[in-house]
Amino acid sequence: MSQLLSTDAVAAGERLALWTDLICDVYVQLDCEPVGERQAFNGSIRRDTLATLDVSQVTSTPQHVRRTSRQIAKATEDSFLVSIQSAGLGVVRQDGREAMLRPGDFALYDSTRPYELLFEGDFQQFVLMLPGETLRSQLRDTERMTATAVSGQRGAGHLMIGMMETLWRDIDVLEPASAGAVSDSVLHILVAGLKTMPAAQKSPVSNLTALHRHQVGAFVRQHLRDPRLSVAMTAAALGISVSTAHRAFQGEPCSLAHWIWAERLDAIKRDLADASLRRRGVSDIAFGWGFNDAAHFSRAFKERFGVTPRQFRQALYP
Repeated sequence: MSQLLSTDAVAAGERLALWTDLICDVYVQLDCEPVGERQAFNGSIRRDTLATLDVSQVTSTPQHVRRTSRQIAKATEDSFLVSIQSAGLGVVRQDGREAMLRPGDFALYDSTRPYELLFEGDFQQFVLMLPGETLRSQLRDTERMTATAVSGQRGAGHLMIGMMETLWRDIDVLEPASAGAVSDSVLHILVAGLKTMPAAQKSPVSNLTALHRHQVGAFVRQHLRDPRLSVAMTAAALGISVSTAHRAFQGEPCSLAHWIWAERLDAIKRDLADASLRRRGVSDIAFGWGFNDAAHFSRAFKERFGVTPRQFRQALYP
């Protein structure tokens, strides 16, 4: 269900204060100043949730937004945000870089470090917000990818803006069973776009290391449901040392042990979104994918996806 938040309901002199409260509630703690006449300030946010992805559309008059070190010191959230420009121009600044966003372009920024957003004219953009763990488990060195524009004229950037415009038209009628798959598709396109950046390019590995990486990945996926699955078990089954198994994943976004847990959690998330499995208990599904401690599973799920498994399922099937 979409939520519409707007400054239209208050007098002109009160709109900036209301807007600042709105963006702090929807995103993270921020400071906001209008660019130009304060009395002319106006803005709206249409917000929705797509499985574990927080999606919103911002339409506003010019403004300068800052996330400061002081605000970060008081915060507990760890999120990535993605601005996808749909109208007007925007600037994202973080980590010593500046990205100019034209319609169709997108850029990433991290809530755990200071950033600025500058809009010198009226604008509209989609904003995605996702847990830090979700992206860091798929991309390494994310701090080198912030405030860098991904072009909407070609490749993943072009697919992203097309998908967001289509999704936004249909999000209110999207079947719950499809929401998880669509959310995953948006994330995959986002990751694909970020992987085109020079900062995301991997160092080449030897043919032997590439072979071991392929063998380890295949074995893990085949045995994810086995609660005994571990790095040691994988290495023994493949006839390689534990250190060789670890080395095969050097240069990847996360360690082999972390990747095993991430693969299990992704599989559980898909099952929780499956309408045909709605009658199966959350713990039953988790134990079926190799977890043996319900509390540990719930914590791991929330860390990766930003919500508990029950909250995730209830959002899809109220």
